[in-house]
Amino acid sequence: MNAAIKEIFTKYEVARILGARALQISMDAPLLINIEKEELERIRYDPIRIAELELNGEVLPITVKRPLPKRVESKLRREIIPEKKEDAESIEKHGEKEIEGEGEIMELAKPEDEVDETEDAGEEVAGE
Repeated sequence: MNAAIKEIFTKYEVARILGARALQISMDAPLLINIEKEELERIRYDPIRIAELELNGEVLPITVKRPLPKRVESKLRREIIPEKKEDAESIEKHGEKEIEGEGEIMELAKPEDEVDETEDAGEEVAGE
């Protein structure tokens, strides 16, 4: 298999693409690459091998749609992670505003503030 193909697709995607294209070829779909008759006889007209030649020739008009993870909207709050023990004690005593010194600022989500937009009850059924 072509090294460029290995970088673009996973082995599972390659298997799916080859299987789908081989099925098309076995059902008399036109070939997308010119293959000599001797080459076809050498590979015994195997649809999977023909599909592999087309994939390596980069002539297949097939794309892979990779779904992204589902995003949960949430309200974020800032929390300071102190670098020193004294800073941690100062946060507990005086709150975030009283701290002097450096700390790493991180954005953290509060579980109770998560919003699931699919539960909105604003939908009405027409015709009732």
